[in-house]
Parts: sequence; structure tokens; C-alpha cells
Amino acid sequence: MSVEPVRRALISVSNKAGIVGLARELRDMGVEIISTGGTEARLREEGIEVVPISEVTGFPEMLGGRVKTLHPNIHAALLARRDDPGHLREMEEMGIKPIDLVVVNLYPFAETIARPETTLEEAVEQIDIGGVTLIRAAAKNFANVAVVTNPKRYSSLLLEMRRNGGAISLETRRALAAEAFRHTADYDSAIYAYLSRAFDEFPATLNMAFKKKADLRYGENPHQRAALYQEIGAPSTSLVFAEQLHGKELSFNNVLDLDSAWALVKEFELPAAVIVKHNNPCGVALAEKLSEAYRRAYQCDPVSAFGSVIAFNRPVDEETAAQVNETFVEAVIAPAFPEASLAVLRGKEDIRLLQLPLERNAHLLLKDVKRVEGGLLVQDYDRDEDVREEMLLVGDRVPTEEQWEDLIFAWKVAKHVRSNAIVLARDRATVGIGTGQMSRVDATRVALMKAGDRARGSVLASDAFFPFPDSVILAAEAGVEAFIQPGGSLRDQEVFEEVKRRGLVMVLTGRRHFRH
Repeated sequence: MSVEPVRRALISVSNKAGIVGLARELRDMGVEIISTGGTEARLREEGIEVVPISEVTGFPEMLGGRVKTLHPNIHAALLARRDDPGHLREMEEMGIKPIDLVVVNLYPFAETIARPETTLEEAVEQIDIGGVTLIRAAAKNFANVAVVTNPKRYSSLLLEMRRNGGAISLETRRALAAEAFRHTADYDSAIYAYLSRAFDEFPATLNMAFKKKADLRYGENPHQRAALYQEIGAPSTSLVFAEQLHGKELSFNNVLDLDSAWALVKEFELPAAVIVKHNNPCGVALAEKLSEAYRRAYQCDPVSAFGSVIAFNRPVDEETAAQVNETFVEAVIAPAFPEASLAVLRGKEDIRLLQLPLERNAHLLLKDVKRVEGGLLVQDYDRDEDVREEMLLVGDRVPTEEQWEDLIFAWKVAKHVRSNAIVLARDRATVGIGTGQMSRVDATRVALMKAGDRARGSVLASDAFFPFPDSVILAAEAGVEAFIQPGGSLRDQEVFEEVKRRGLVMVLTGRRHFRH
């Protein structure tokens, strides 16, 4: 079967990149162009002759543009089979001429819902109806119609048409149709994912849409392949939108560690530095100056800080940048890097520098998802604030204001440490962290070992209750003076009696923070 040249095209795009050049070349090839709304206005501004959609349908655009192309004169022109005499006879009787090419891209739904301030009403207005219908109709009839949804396709399409006397091969039409159905599937998935979150937080069927952000060099280990995907609808302040300013491409483990560090540093209002190694914080501190916060975070565990990932909740100043450069660091993420600090950090060729606006509540639009074989575990993110006024005290000892600050600080850090988690802190800086142990007393031993003499006068946060008094006894003998924990153990009274007998401070939060 011979391939006919394109004679009529319908162009209606939200993303107008490259559309003027495409339309101009189509007109130069003698193609009649039908267009709508903003696309029509743009092409007319450029002096390109177009046929308004209302002239084809016999109806004006209605409902503020909601109804433009939903008409038999359009969809019969797209769906008619050119090898079916019955279809052709009906078309002739109705005075409908075929459309051979559809160039459509859809309302920017994903981009709209990525803005944290977007309301449900604003999101719904970005649900495209006519565009999706045009794409599906044209793609279904790929034997006769070409459909283009990606502006990156324009140049290759024009090149093929110039070489083939205005025709588009069946092979190309098939490829374009598959791409079009993928486009509408992704679009519908994004809408479903957003509305299911808006109407039902845990729907019966979970449909999440992602698009590839980058191929990674390898996974957790060199023999594993890996890629980074961006969730459609994720807020634009999410980690996947971070801008890399310098350094090698990110690795799988870099991304995991950056995510952990960024989540923790966002907990704090004061200038904060977080150092993460193997997906666990190994140093966290607050201070009036960022450089001082980093210095004290680094002092918590200098050995583990080698080859770490660092997060700051303030723009990185030159003094802090110079300190970071004193050791080997895999990556740094911060809200900004002024030119002076960039110049310092770029002195190391491989260090990865990522910049991202700091939005504390970006997670509220998303769910925490963990993969298991054959399925997913889905939960809310553990980001709620624990209110000091709702916490209880054990015994008569009341924390000093300085102890309260350290206890709340250590408690926030413990929420981001792999369980079992023990965090020792003093003067708003960690001095020892015990993580990922199978027993709480072993996590306590690790934290005390890391702290050494710095444990004296510190406070201790435990992400879950103490099943026995043993951890409290170990910590007290090392000089720990105050504890914060959820409470709720069957042996709580034994733990409380030990605290009272030793004259220690203990705060109960009533809520644990496991992180497996």
C-alpha cells in the first residue's frame, strides 16, 4: 500500500516549544493546519495561516475552552479507515475531510501538582480531556494517522517528510502511536495517583507514576544496575529535583545518604550540619554559625566522617566550605552555594555539590514506600513534631532548660537513626551514636564507646522503650544525666526506679520512632 503525504494536520499544544518552526515547515510543504485557542493565536502572531477549529466543527469553543475538539467532524476525520469504502463513503456524505497528522501535548498536570501550594481545584483544571481523546483516536488509527506528543520528535518528523514527499512511514506511525499511548498512560497514572492521595490515602489499588531522572553508574554494589526515578507529582523541593553544581555523577548510595541527611537537617531551625555515613547520621550539631555547627558535628565521629555525605540547612559560607575541604567528602547538599564557597569546594574535582530550596513539609504530599518481594509496604512519613508540653517526667527531677534543648535535639536525631537507636548529645551536638544493633543495650554500648569521656554530662535519646534497666545503668555509670524515651515497656517500673534511685532525669514522649 502506498503511503500518502500529509495533507491536513491538527495542532493543539500546551508546551509550545518548537511549535512555530514545525508549523511553518508544514505550511511550506502545503499542509493545511487546523488549530485551537492559544496555539492558534501563537501561530497567527508568527504569520502562519491556520484554520480555526470552530470552522471545522461549526461550533465555537465552549465553557472557557473546555470543549473545543470533542466533535464528530474532528474524531471521524481521525478514526476513519482509509481502506474501508464504507468509512470513506460516510465521510464524503458528511462533508468531512481526513486529518493525517495530530500534534498534541497535554495540560501540565504533573508540573502543577509539583508546586506545594497547588490546590485541588487548580489541579483538577489541569486534567486534559480533549487532548487525551485526540491522542488516543489518532494513535488507534496509526495505519492512517501520525500522532506526535513529544516536541523532541519534530525535527526527525520533518526530515522524514522532506525525504518522502510529505509522507510518514507506517514504521514511524507505529512508533509514534506507542509513544502516544505511553504518554496518556503516564498522564492518567499521575492523575490517579494525585486524586487517590486527595480522596483516599490508602486506595484499594495503588498506582504510582515515575519517570526516569538518571541512569546511575551502578546500584549498591558494582554488579547491580540502577537508575533514579522521579515520582510524578512530587513537590519541586523534593530531593530528586536538586540541582547538581559540581562533581561526578551521583551513585545509588550517594542518593540514599543525601536523602537521609536532607530529611534530618530539615528538622532544625537553627544553623545545622548533618554528616551521614551508610545511611546513618554519624554527627549532627546546631550552632549560631554554620561553620561551628559543622566543626562540632565532625567532632562526634571523625573516623566515620571520612567519605561521608553532608547536609546544611543554610547557604554554605566560605569558612564552612574550607572546613569541609579538609577531609574527603562524597557529597554536600545545601539551600545555596555562594560563588566564594563554590570556588573553594570546586578545588576538589570529585565532590558532588547539590543545591535545593529547603521546604520542611514537602513530604506531606507523599507516602513512605518500602519494597518487599512481590509487593510494597506503604505508610505515612514519620515527620510529626513531638510536643514538649505533652511529654511526661519520671520522678521529681525536672530537666534544666539546657537539658530540655539537648533532649529535644537528641530525640529529633534519634528519629533518623536506624533502629535500635541510641543518641548521646551535649550542647546541641551529638557526642555518640549507636545504630542498627539487634539489642538496645548493644546500641547503648556503641554510643558510649563513640562518646568516650564526652558522655559525662550528656543526655541520651532512645528511639523506643528500654526493655530492661541495663542500658540506663550503663549510661548512668558513664556520666549520662538525662534520658528521653517513649516508655511503654512491661518493665517500665524497674527502669523508673533505677532513674529515681540515681537521681537522674527521664522524659517520656509516649511515641516511638523505629527506622528499619
